[in-house]
Amino acid sequence: MRSNCSAREIPAVAFAAPAGTPAGVEVMSLTELRRRVREQSLNRPQRPDFHHLLALTAGDLRHVVDFNGYALRPGSWLWVRPGQVHQWGDLNEAEGTLILFQQDVLDPATAASARVDDPHAPVVITPADADVEAVTMAAEHLSREFQSLGQLPLDVHLAALRHLLAVLLLRLAHLTVPAGGPAPEPDETYLRFRDALERHFTTTRRVEDYAQLLSCSGRTLTRATLAGAGLSAKEFIDRRVVLEAKRLLAHGDETAAQISDRLGFATPSQFSKYFTQRTGRAPIDFRNEVRGLTWPRRLLAE
Repeated sequence: MRSNCSAREIPAVAFAAPAGTPAGVEVMSLTELRRRVREQSLNRPQRPDFHHLLALTAGDLRHVVDFNGYALRPGSWLWVRPGQVHQWGDLNEAEGTLILFQQDVLDPATAASARVDDPHAPVVITPADADVEAVTMAAEHLSREFQSLGQLPLDVHLAALRHLLAVLLLRLAHLTVPAGGPAPEPDETYLRFRDALERHFTTTRRVEDYAQLLSCSGRTLTRATLAGAGLSAKEFIDRRVVLEAKRLLAHGDETAAQISDRLGFATPSQFSKYFTQRTGRAPIDFRNEVRGLTWPRRLLAE
């Protein structure tokens, strides 16, 4: 892992394979992570451009992902996707297997089936009791293959890693349930709304516009969103816009006025009022809090 940032920005961390190992995939224990990476680097927020997949095997761990705190227990899997801001909690009492991988190491069909680029996928997932062994074996097989560098030609070794990673990700996507238990399968209207929101949240925040785009009523859209996400359509839109605003405020040095324009607000004051009403903090106060690291420490302590 290699970071690139100013002293105040949340660092963007690029994937950097250890010398002599195949690019695109890396497997290590949390003990190895602690040995290789300075504690102060782990204790601050970072934004990787690759996937972090962690299977916790012992101890407890608190982790912050996209401004939300999560508590992991043995048997939990944490999945941080590229672009998400995350911060490690105290690793001294935790053990597990960390799998780092770039998305392009998978073929497109596998990536789609494993939902690796789903921005709405749960951060913490847990295998159902009947499937724990299958998921654990897939992770162990991947780890052993990674440690077996030199037993096969390098290109064959990388191909084996890709296939084993695919098996693990497909099992995690289809044999696990999000924290809090399984949710009903979302209907087509909700799924289409999610996709439309990802494409258009910087141009409109009106439920009516999305309903018209999807050829349904606003009431139908709200019912579908309540069933699929437990939120009204308006709240679902607002949360997506606020998340993007938080990311932009945290990641770089664009002014609030520039972020306002990027997110489609008519004026900076409109953006400031919108953000403050939904977060309880003005945009500049949120940025200062994140840069001062008081935000993650609070969440990690909860």
